[in-house]
Amino acid sequence: MAAMPAALAAGWVLDRIFGDPAGLPHPVVGFGKVISFMERRLNHGARRKVKGGVMAGICVAGVFLLTCLILRCAAAVSPWLMAGVQAVGVFYCLAGTTLGREVKGVFAACGESLEAGRRQVGRIVGRDTSALSGQEIRTAALETLAENLSDGVVAPLFWYMLLGLPGMMAYKMVNTLDSMVGYRNARYRDFGMVSARLDDAANYVPARLTAWLMAMSSARRGVWVFVKRFGNCHASPNSGWPEAALAGILDCRFGGTHDYFGEAVYKPYIGVTDRRITDADLEVGLNVCRRAEAAMAVGVILVETVLWALLG
Repeated sequence: MAAMPAALAAGWVLDRIFGDPAGLPHPVVGFGKVISFMERRLNHGARRKVKGGVMAGICVAGVFLLTCLILRCAAAVSPWLMAGVQAVGVFYCLAGTTLGREVKGVFAACGESLEAGRRQVGRIVGRDTSALSGQEIRTAALETLAENLSDGVVAPLFWYMLLGLPGMMAYKMVNTLDSMVGYRNARYRDFGMVSARLDDAANYVPARLTAWLMAMSSARRGVWVFVKRFGNCHASPNSGWPEAALAGILDCRFGGTHDYFGEAVYKPYIGVTDRRITDADLEVGLNVCRRAEAAMAVGVILVETVLWALLG
């Protein structure tokens, strides 16, 4: 009866050891192909908001139901097979280790040359990186580290806790939809509106939980007060919370105006101390994120263990 919490623990440990399985088929890649296929056929003409909403509904519900079906088929064969499928699914849905590697790679590349840093940070951010300074590159990497701790670790675990692996997979589809069509530019403003709002709703609690976990994982006083002051200083209703937590921990400043798809997008500043970001800040940020991730994972595993014991 402990298959679900054991599978969750196994999947999390696999991610901590290996990170994203490079070279192997990945569900999120499949999600992206489905979204791209549907977007090309639906994102034109009139009623784009409706078309985009229909696409989002089909994609999210489809992933949830398909995951339920796969788990049911696996359970019919063997409880061990079902546990194995769940462990692999959790492994694919978590991105904590890969995120840390990518951010470390940005700082290392920035130490080599400005162009190398721009190319490397372009792998993990959506903004135009061609004119970023070294300070802006490092700041962008740390912003992404904080934001994606929520998107790539805390939120998937949160939805696993509520709805199991189907909920976790559905969340990843929501997140992929937002990353592909949830932009406020001419092409996606109407078509991606529902996808963007779904992502806002799905991340509302996880983003704030992430900020709290980061604050609790830091030895610095006053971080939560800082988060409450600056958490809403972001164009997104959620991204500012984990970013504010890391800015408060590091006593630095995030935000400002950036270019997305040729359009300047203003983001309010998070924090007031405009200082140089160093490699020491990276290490502090990585350590805080690791502790916050571990606290979330252990907490969810304990909750699942208690629930399975009570319901079993």
